[in-house]
Amino acid sequence: MTTMESLIGLVNRIQRACTMLGDYGGGDNAFSSLWEALPSVAVVGGQSSGKSSVLESVVGRDFLPRGSGIVTRRPLVLQLHKTDDGSQEYAEFLHLPKRRFTDFSMVRKEIQDETDRVTGKTKQISPIPIHLSIYSPNVVNLTLIDLPGLTKVAVEGQPDTIVEDIESMVRSYVEKPNSVILAISPANQDIATSDAMKLAREVDPTGERTFGVLTKLDLMDKGTNALDVLEGRSYRLQHPWVGIVNRSQADINRNIDMIVARRKEREYFATSPDYGHLAGKMGSEYLAKLLSKHLESVIRSRIPSITSLINKSIEELESEMDHLGRPIAVDAGAQLYTILELCRAFDRIFKEHLDGGRPGGDRIYGVFDNQLPAALRKLPFDRHLSLQNVKKVVSEADGYQPHLIAPEQGYRRLIEGSLSYFRGPAEASADAVHFVLKELVRKSIGETQELKRFPTLQAEIAAAANEALERFRDEGRKTVIRLVDMETSYLTVEFFRKLPQEVEKAGNPGNSGNTASQAVDRYSDGHFRRIGSNVSSYVGMVSETLRNTIPKAIVYCQVREAKLSLLNHFYTQIGRKEAKQLGQLLDEDPAMMERRLQCAKRLELYKAARDEIDSVSWTR
Repeated sequence: MTTMESLIGLVNRIQRACTMLGDYGGGDNAFSSLWEALPSVAVVGGQSSGKSSVLESVVGRDFLPRGSGIVTRRPLVLQLHKTDDGSQEYAEFLHLPKRRFTDFSMVRKEIQDETDRVTGKTKQISPIPIHLSIYSPNVVNLTLIDLPGLTKVAVEGQPDTIVEDIESMVRSYVEKPNSVILAISPANQDIATSDAMKLAREVDPTGERTFGVLTKLDLMDKGTNALDVLEGRSYRLQHPWVGIVNRSQADINRNIDMIVARRKEREYFATSPDYGHLAGKMGSEYLAKLLSKHLESVIRSRIPSITSLINKSIEELESEMDHLGRPIAVDAGAQLYTILELCRAFDRIFKEHLDGGRPGGDRIYGVFDNQLPAALRKLPFDRHLSLQNVKKVVSEADGYQPHLIAPEQGYRRLIEGSLSYFRGPAEASADAVHFVLKELVRKSIGETQELKRFPTLQAEIAAAANEALERFRDEGRKTVIRLVDMETSYLTVEFFRKLPQEVEKAGNPGNSGNTASQAVDRYSDGHFRRIGSNVSSYVGMVSETLRNTIPKAIVYCQVREAKLSLLNHFYTQIGRKEAKQLGQLLDEDPAMMERRLQCAKRLELYKAARDEIDSVSWTR
């Protein structure tokens, strides 16, 4: 049979661990909040409702700060642990794990000091809880969360939003479906105006999570009582109301012992003509037992959903840990291996972009299929082979002695001048592919998840890759220029041999009568137009050739080399680095390191929580 102590103790241990990891509900957590799923008893009441006195009565000790205004400015998670009779009472704070407090006046001081450490000596509030564990034979196993008292107006030193801030914090605790609401109201005020009951009714309209507590029954006007409330006639809840008689201010001033105060409370109800018939279900001791039993029942019913949340969170955390990667080794060999593995991961993604596994490589084909042909079409051949320019070039090529048969020097100069225009599109194509490759490097680095941990290594790989691409681009430009120069240096003779030999025909003896007119015709506009047309045809043939060979050269010199040896020079440099330099390359982003640390801690917490729940479940 699962014991009440084991279930409540289980939740206590998980709550403490959650707080150490910064998971205390209401925050902006990346994973599901385990704190939110844990059943708890939230103590809610207006200022001066007797909330602190109720808690001290349940504990049997004077330990809470007192004063006017807002005294509780941080949630206090109060975990009560019942010990064997005769054992010494002591308290421990989560933030002071190795220190035991046996003087409870020092507990009060530490609560105040720890509050001030977070909020300063102002009247500000903070959602970060203080965890206090009390071990005593005079308590039951129970966990209570003491929240700041609800207020209606801000006093001096408080921000104007304090009323809304407190209500928002309290609401974040009590609106959880796993929260048990302990709503404390003074009996000497109209229950309809109770701040605690108003908020409880809003978040728990059926009253199934709410326990109502009436304090200050002994301070009601003579001749009046609170039976209508306590017996559920004026304000019905699913659970019974409990009346409490706290110590009076005079008792507090005289330091009346809490155990004595409990006895006086029992005597009050036992001898009261109004409440005597309810005496067995009144008082702080009964309240503590009632809450402990109910909390144990709630925990038991919630174990399946808590287990489900824990398992889901473990899966999320393990996935996150895989994404973040393992911690970096300290020896040089392991560091070098890690760097090479990261480089290979990047190189694999880069090749996928080029080969079509990822988008981007098609842009290189776009350079060859669209950009290069468009640039070739825009070359100014019309201007270069205009009638006026052809005349000028041919005349200048002949010098002082005109050509005898065909203007070969003129042809050559016209062709060389035309082919020189191909240099621009050839170099532009090499540059365009270079920029595509650089962009693919940038994208590949960004898509290599393993590299995101190491911004320094990212930058080094990017620099090394871009440096290699510059070398490949230079070689590509040289090669495509060579292609153009080769076309210029040796013309295709066959092309010209197939042209009509008009001059020879003109010199045939059978046509001797037309010799003079044919000779004159060689200097006519028609003749120069034919020269321009012939050169244009030849240039067109070369253009088609270059349109096919320029892409081959660029792919061979730039794309192929990028696939084969993009990081080869980087690998050589890495192999020469010492351990310290390798460690600098693996200088992980501090935020990523902190994230992995927090994930590891939380994963350890959740696995421990799962094991604890499993061990408790087996004893049912």
